[in-house]
Amino acid sequence: MHNYVLRLDQAGMGDVEIVGGKNASLGEMISQLSSVGVNVPGGFATTADAFRDFLVFSGLKDKINNALQQLDTNDVVALASIGSEIRQWIFDAELQPELNNAIESSYVELCAGNADMAVAVRSSATAEDLPDASFAGQQETFLNIRGIAQVKQAIKEVFASLYNDRAISYRTHHNFEHHDVALSAGVQRMVRSETGSSGVMFSMDTESGFNHVVFITASYGLGETIVQGAVNPDEFYVYKPTLKQKIPAILRRTLGSKAIKMVYAGDGSTAKSVATVNVEMNDRNRFCINDEDTHALAEIAVTIEKHYDRPMDIEWAKDGDDGQLYVVQARPETVRSKDNGNVIERYLLKEKVTC
Repeated sequence: MHNYVLRLDQAGMGDVEIVGGKNASLGEMISQLSSVGVNVPGGFATTADAFRDFLVFSGLKDKINNALQQLDTNDVVALASIGSEIRQWIFDAELQPELNNAIESSYVELCAGNADMAVAVRSSATAEDLPDASFAGQQETFLNIRGIAQVKQAIKEVFASLYNDRAISYRTHHNFEHHDVALSAGVQRMVRSETGSSGVMFSMDTESGFNHVVFITASYGLGETIVQGAVNPDEFYVYKPTLKQKIPAILRRTLGSKAIKMVYAGDGSTAKSVATVNVEMNDRNRFCINDEDTHALAEIAVTIEKHYDRPMDIEWAKDGDDGQLYVVQARPETVRSKDNGNVIERYLLKEKVTC
């Protein structure tokens, strides 16, 4: 009996090779940080073995490897053609029965009788979110997916996204063997942020590398608009030493235009699950989170950074129904953490120069 699916609360940072960096981090936070105020929506994840065995069961493993071995990724036309063909092979393939059954039973458990529950289906690569590799954003995310048939379709589309043009090219140019990277699909209860707000925060200033602040971005609706850079969000800087003293700690607020937001739409399929709409002018002209939320988010960022002992890049969402703040992703910050901008080099002349 293969263990093709794990509940997120069964995973932790020791399971990156099993469920990928993203899902391992979610599981770590559920099991280790929920008691200290970090709320993470529940869910489950398919394992790397489930993905690998799917390729073998469908007869695609060797077929894909042969296609990629002959590919010159600098030939963008060939890259687009081969990538599209591989993805279609995966769309057309059947899941192995054991994985199919495991997904169905895990989904029933997650829904707990709520047949209309919306879930997010996200990729989590086994080589993802390492400090020396930034795979984030190269695979697919599907929001507001409803019903088991659509969940299984979204999982296959997540599997196929390992072979999108950008992902293939990235692995080639960073010397990752294609067959060494596997994919886990995370299925997680959706936070109702379409009636609330969401954003991204960093436990340091990403521009300067100054690590005594938390930098928070926030906008209305689902968080993909910020992740994709499609909206100009509100921005907040919170000073950590003052925050620790439990007194007001917001150093700066910048009002963003927040012209659009992403909301639930359609039938809950991968093709029709969300839509982008305009934000009312009154809402654009005010901050989408208050000071209490801003301080609470900063506390969450500091807690997560302390647990992982490194600067973190965190996606958050505020549920418009229950008013709670949730963390939906957390990964190492991979831009400033690789920067040696704080290193000062001194040069001494070996000989005295005379003019």
